[in-house]
Order: sequence, then structure tokens, then C-alpha cells
Amino acid sequence: MAKIRIQLTRGLSGHTKRQQDTVKALGLGKVNSSVEKEATPAILGMVAKVQHLVVTENI
Repeated sequence: MAKIRIQLTRGLSGHTKRQQDTVKALGLGKVNSSVEKEATPAILGMVAKVQHLVVTENI
């Protein structure tokens, strides 16, 4: 399965608790932190919900 790199580009201050929890569940903490994940439907759905906070790149 394909992998994607997810990088947090904006801070979480001022965003809803649900969006903050989604970012934490993706494994992101501080701004500019990044993780590599399998591109499963669950992960892609989580990324879609916080697309204004992250940048993704196909690997």
C-alpha cells in the first residue's frame, strides 16, 4: 500500500478540541513535525478533516 508523509504546518491554538485530537492521533505534536503513514482510508479521512493544518506528500 502507498505511504504518505504528513507534516503539521500550523499551530493548534484556536482550533477545536476535535481537530486537536485528530492531529495528536496522527502522531503529530509540534509545528513542522512529520510522520509517515500507510495511506489507508482511515488515515486519509483524518487528514481530510485537518487539511488546513497539514501538508501531505506521497512517498
